[in-house]
Amino acid sequence: MTFVGVSFRVTPNRTSLSRRRLLRSVGAGTAALGFVGTGSSIGRADDGDDLTDSDSDDRTDSEGGQYTAVYEETIDDVVLVTVAGVDEETPGGLGSGFVVDDYVVTNDHVVQGASEVELQFSDEQWRTATVVGTDTYSDLAVLEVEDFPDPVDGLAFADEQAAIGQEVLALGNPLGFDASVSRGIVSGVGRSLPSPTGFSIPAAIQTDAPVDPGNSGGPLVNLEGDVLGVVFAGAGRGIGFAISAALAERVIPSLIEEGTYQHAFMGVGVEPVGPVLAEANDLEEPRGVMIVRVTPNGPADGVLEPATDLVAVDGAPVPVGGDVVVAIDGEPIPNQDRLSSYLALETSPGDEIEVEVVREGERETVVLTLEERPPVDLP
Repeated sequence: MTFVGVSFRVTPNRTSLSRRRLLRSVGAGTAALGFVGTGSSIGRADDGDDLTDSDSDDRTDSEGGQYTAVYEETIDDVVLVTVAGVDEETPGGLGSGFVVDDYVVTNDHVVQGASEVELQFSDEQWRTATVVGTDTYSDLAVLEVEDFPDPVDGLAFADEQAAIGQEVLALGNPLGFDASVSRGIVSGVGRSLPSPTGFSIPAAIQTDAPVDPGNSGGPLVNLEGDVLGVVFAGAGRGIGFAISAALAERVIPSLIEEGTYQHAFMGVGVEPVGPVLAEANDLEEPRGVMIVRVTPNGPADGVLEPATDLVAVDGAPVPVGGDVVVAIDGEPIPNQDRLSSYLALETSPGDEIEVEVVREGERETVVLTLEERPPVDLP
């Protein structure tokens, strides 16, 4: 079952060389120490995704030059984020970040609840940054620095959405190796991923650019150097993920102004409608999401009908009798990923939405008012 609000159930070794001398073209991967990230990108040459300095000597100018140009245009705005340890339960760690509009963006899990962190820039200068806002649900944080080194210009979020097959570069500090870049493509979009909050992180970008611990919070950029997403997790086996620019651009201004961001909350638990569930409920097609739970006194309480029973199909329990959501405000909701993304990117607390459902074999539209997502206690 998935729950919609939406929820679906060290100080690194450094080198005295400058970053650009250390990596002239392409290097390593992305994610963050102490979070999700498996598989090292160091020395990896499979599929041609990572290039060492010796590899780059064999590349043609036309093939390597474009990536090098993007790297040199963006790397001054990418930082190493280090967090001091507090105790055995909070040992500290490192990650990545990047400058946007005179602030530094990174992941919430990178800052680990700290009020201040240390940043190192491409010219080896250090700055102390103040954490001005965090959002656990989107895993984003914003840092403020009093004065930036001269090379810093700031990156911009891309105007266009990421497209499947599009070439991308992931920049950051995998395993503490500074100023690294890895190359890949956008492998998928609109992903809803589980998080420690119990709510999904919606509208995520999937990439095959290598992702390793230490690079969470770094930018995933297109070949124009614009930010498509904020890297936040590596799943291993050639899969990494980034928070989409669309979600980041909704959350970050609020973190700067208010220190927090309020997500829309629908207050229902859902199950995807696959062939088995569709057959058990006499639905015409396996499409949409079934309401299996409604939060008491939540936005959907008394508006949407949850499943009334479970039936066994080949020994597995299948919910029956609940409303099946097929559209919101006229937008089709074919699956839970689309439901999660729509609520995250198109709605806010207080919005009134029209929900089209299949109820007892008939289509009808109900109206509910979204609320603020309630706080959660993290494990």
